Amino acid sequence: MNIAVAQSGGPTCAINSSLMGVFKQALKSAQIDKIYGSKNGIEGILNNELICLNTAISSEDDIRIIKQTPSSVLGSCRFKLPDFEIDSKPYEIVLKRFEEMGIGAFFYIGGNDSMDTVAKLSAYFKSVNSDISVMGIPKTIDNDLCFTDHTPGFGSAAKFVATTIKEITRDNSVYFLDSVIIVEIMGRNAGWLAASSCVLHSDDEVSPHLIYLPECEFSVDEFINDLKDEIAKHKTVIVVVSEGISVGDTSSEKTDAFGHKDLAGVGKKLENIVKQRLGCKVRSIELNVLQRCSSHIASKTDIEEAEEIGAAAVISMLQGETGKMMCFKREADSPYKITIQSVDAAFVANKEKIFPLEWINGKHNNVKNEAIAYFSPLISGEQEIEYKDGVPVHFKL
Repeated sequence: MNIAVAQSGGPTCAINSSLMGVFKQALKSAQIDKIYGSKNGIEGILNNELICLNTAISSEDDIRIIKQTPSSVLGSCRFKLPDFEIDSKPYEIVLKRFEEMGIGAFFYIGGNDSMDTVAKLSAYFKSVNSDISVMGIPKTIDNDLCFTDHTPGFGSAAKFVATTIKEITRDNSVYFLDSVIIVEIMGRNAGWLAASSCVLHSDDEVSPHLIYLPECEFSVDEFINDLKDEIAKHKTVIVVVSEGISVGDTSSEKTDAFGHKDLAGVGKKLENIVKQRLGCKVRSIELNVLQRCSSHIASKTDIEEAEEIGAAAVISMLQGETGKMMCFKREADSPYKITIQSVDAAFVANKEKIFPLEWINGKHNNVKNEAIAYFSPLISGEQEIEYKDGVPVHFKL
């Protein structure tokens, strides 16, 4: 049989490694012939835009460069399939396309919204007695997928965040004056990525001095009091905030196909509040997409695990599974050990795993040491990056 694979949702540094996990494992199987890549997620199948990866990826060098290339090499989308009981037309197009091309399995690399697509496609194929398999491979820097210990892409984003905040800390420490740096981190409803900056505390780093997550109610008055306390102790204060904390109305009215609101500049809003209330030097920094595309400092653990879980999806499909998402189960923090299992994609679709409340301190302005033991293995190790003319080499289809 032939297979198809696509990437969906927000890109990461590790999403291409999962793609290569599928590709390399499929090449090993005598049951699989052609490997098609769908451009821009499920939309590529609907629009008949599939690429034969057997010819597009021609060497081990290509595979190596793809793994160090950030973002989704096949492109992405945020397309929500309707319920097939209401509108079956898109499903009929997908089924017809797969049958015409001899595609017996589809692999979708994405987050909780993408698992909605996996669950719906799988259910539809079963309803029409098709034996086409559909498998989900997790991905998101938000680390908010249920039933998996962590998600590919998160470790590299966390490594970038921690490294950047450490560098900001050094830069901000050169002047002996009262100052505040507010670093805004991605995370709409789950504060995993902002919380991961706590790994700096294991290296005798006081920064970040304050961490605020969307899991807890945010009070501007308490925030200002926290800053006063930290300035009195340290003069220069580094604050990490999740983009999703509520400081008045920080959301626009615009939403995507899955109902997610665009978030707008909570760091800048807090900067203006600090200027008005404290009058000290203050700057806000929004790391924005750098958190998910800075592959030059990707976590080796993250890249390797992303490839492994992609390969595991192919193995599970060949063993007869469908409608599943692959997931990590942590066996131990130190020495770090994980296994790869599968779970029904329907259990993951459209749900979010929040940061554990028991890992947040009583004042809701920092996280506890238990979080450090969880995060530390995920940012471990460095990739060897190939450069040309001083900049990293990237793969482009």
